[in-house]
Amino acid sequence: MTSTPGAPSPIATLPNLRDLGGWQAGGGKAVRPGVLFRSTDFSSLADADVAPFESLGVRTIYDLRSTAERDALPDPTLPDVTDIHLDVLADAAMAVPANLGKILADPKTVAMASKELSGGKAKELIAQTYQGIVSLPSALRSYQSFYRGLLGDHPHPSLFHCTTGKDRTGWAAASFLTLMGVSADDVFHDYLLTNDRLIPALKPIFDEFAEAGGDPDILLPVLGVDRAYLETALTEVDTRYGGIEGYFTQGLGIDEAAQNKLRDLYLVAR
Repeated sequence: MTSTPGAPSPIATLPNLRDLGGWQAGGGKAVRPGVLFRSTDFSSLADADVAPFESLGVRTIYDLRSTAERDALPDPTLPDVTDIHLDVLADAAMAVPANLGKILADPKTVAMASKELSGGKAKELIAQTYQGIVSLPSALRSYQSFYRGLLGDHPHPSLFHCTTGKDRTGWAAASFLTLMGVSADDVFHDYLLTNDRLIPALKPIFDEFAEAGGDPDILLPVLGVDRAYLETALTEVDTRYGGIEGYFTQGLGIDEAAQNKLRDLYLVAR
């Protein structure tokens, strides 16, 4: 995988897969390439793409989905790869990202979804989810385990994903890059790349939703990302913890020494 920041996925059937390496982090350093990847789930991975994926050398996969999501679309069993389940939204009363399958798969829910997600309601619901991604006990436990894994409890390279690789995955990537010292502009750039990479690949979902009587336009804020979503999460971090270091220290139990170790592990001279 190239160290060019935000380079397109080398796996055609995983369009939202990308290496977090290459982003400039200040002090003459950049995020180390080839050791941390973000992705969607693997339900679309073609047999022909298994070998190219294995060539990335991923040894640990952090699955941020719910148990129901995993049961519905289990990750493939890959040789010498450790699968770690971290249910970020387990404590959420209702989280749209964790229930996309129900919303899109059952035609009976289409009319209801069109009503419940129209008029800006979808953006409001997703923004609320981002608050939970920062503050829910299940989210704090999950991201704590994720970062403790990155500190060396599990082998590298590693990959993390949820269903569409944009919300739970988006926060994992954004919090990581922010801690590394990547500029806010670049953090948002990586986050918003999902709209360019994923939305075109989801055209069949939009078409099926329309055929079932739904308004496909209301799916854009659900299946894509919006700058306001990540801003909501970062505001929650500032409000609750006083910034990203406080989030790691107070929220995740990752102290200053461990934060510095993460930087030592994942930054290289550029």
